[in-house]
Amino acid sequence: MTDGLAIETRGLTKHFGQQAAVDNVGLAVPHGTVFGFLGPNGSGKTTTIRMLLGLAAASAGTVNLLGREMPHRLHEVLPRVGALVEGPAFYPFLSGAANLHRLDSASPHSVPGTRKARVQQALERVGLEHAAGKRVHAYSLGMKQRLGIANALLSPRDLLVLDEPTNGLDPQGTREVRNLVRSLAHQGTTVFVSSHLLAEVDQMCTYAAVMSAGKLVAQGPLAELRQAGSTRLRLVTPDGGAARQVLAGLGLAPGPGDQEAQASQRAQLDGETIVAAMGAAAGQPAVLPEDVVAHLVQAGVRVRGFAVERESLEDRFVALTGEGFDVAQ
Repeated sequence: MTDGLAIETRGLTKHFGQQAAVDNVGLAVPHGTVFGFLGPNGSGKTTTIRMLLGLAAASAGTVNLLGREMPHRLHEVLPRVGALVEGPAFYPFLSGAANLHRLDSASPHSVPGTRKARVQQALERVGLEHAAGKRVHAYSLGMKQRLGIANALLSPRDLLVLDEPTNGLDPQGTREVRNLVRSLAHQGTTVFVSSHLLAEVDQMCTYAAVMSAGKLVAQGPLAELRQAGSTRLRLVTPDGGAARQVLAGLGLAPGPGDQEAQASQRAQLDGETIVAAMGAAAGQPAVLPEDVVAHLVQAGVRVRGFAVERESLEDRFVALTGEGFDVAQ
């Protein structure tokens, strides 16, 4: 186990018949972070979570939670882990508070003398104190989701694992859950959030991992994942041919007759708009945006618009997975 990691997996693999649902995944989740586990639906996120929590056996590889090997130390680790996986399930004709009382009493690690106070505190933390006496069958989907998070918070947790925690929530409920997750991290709890919603991971998390077709394709601080994307310029001009020659001279676009560069399509011409990658060609120094404009003006190119665009987080993740992400609920 590596020091400083709340979750660590090595070579984690799960086969269903001949199909590898999770393939050689190596996660490294630092303590005290909000870690986004991102990927399109069907990419292997929930299967990975089930193996982390001992709910499914791995075909190969190792799992360590909070410095303990799973599933061998499961009974020692799980009391320190709260989880909401594949949606909450409750007794529909009991109230929210009664459900939490029953669930807490089923835990051999809970303290009966503090149960009432802990249930009340958990309901307050997820904004359900006003509905504590209401039967769960009358709860909205978002309310049930928050009740599931309340159940995970009935006891102090070192690690909280949330599978699609904002599923079904309205905008206000989503903000409440987001703020709750941040507050838990500030208190020292590691929060592992699985989601297919890019916007939620972007606003909630400090670290992220990206899954695609069962494989881990990227991992690290969210800021580094953003910076790994490409930068491009967008030029609006009526002098497309002349502009293209200037960009080619700067190594930013293919020049006339250069078949290899043409094939690379480093610059794309669309009407009066040219889009080109800012990365310099091999053997040439990087070019600053202001120098590009100066060269264009010097060559007599009329510049009607000029912008430098960094690849968005959405663009970066789509490039990694080859699939789209939901960016809003």
